[in-house]
Amino acid sequence: MRLEGRMVGAWIPECRQAWLALKPSLSSKKLALDLRGVTFIDEAGLLLMREIYDATRADLITHSPLTKHFAQQITASSSDNSKGALE
Repeated sequence: MRLEGRMVGAWIPECRQAWLALKPSLSSKKLALDLRGVTFIDEAGLLLMREIYDATRADLITHSPLTKHFAQQITASSSDNSKGALE
């Protein structure tokens, strides 16, 4: 699943809808979340990414310090949720 741009506002429900449409077809396949095109994730976006990651243990594809930071935030424990929006 390739993600691009800013994971904020109206794009969160759009991404959730795409995720829910994709989810039944996964079966035993491994999901990969391609974060290389993501430039910002707000708190709602982070929660959705964590939901997807928790459900699938998806591979997170990164290529820069910024996208690696996003991946670390996605895989962080639930007790770390107090960090706020990501830039």
